[in-house]
Amino acid sequence: MAVSDPLFLDKTNPELWNSIGKFSAQVAKSYRAAGISDRTAELINLRVSQINGCANCLNMHTAEARKLGETEQRLHLLAAWHEAPCYSDRERAALAWTEHLTEIATRRAPDAVYAALDAQFSKEEQLQLTMMI
Repeated sequence: MAVSDPLFLDKTNPELWNSIGKFSAQVAKSYRAAGISDRTAELINLRVSQINGCANCLNMHTAEARKLGETEQRLHLLAAWHEAPCYSDRERAALAWTEHLTEIATRRAPDAVYAALDAQFSKEEQLQLTMMI
């Protein structure tokens, strides 16, 4: 399916697609209540989509990040965030956690990554980030 086409799930299994939408809305409500910004959430969603190689998700999350005011520079550098100086310590902790959880089978969740997360996010925020990822 082409990137410009809507996600196929909405047509092949609308009930499942609606369930995913409801779950996503609940997760968004929870992370917002915990104090995590929509921009941080979209960076996380976009990074997961890069790792998973999902063109439709990359398209969707890039468009949403732009709507939220994300800059082109930060969007282009996200795949190399480790070397890019334009991300805050809080964003770096979230992105490291994102990568390790997305690839948990091979990368695990090392103590140093958790310590960086713990220094930037409350326990409630950590729970919400984990659910989001």
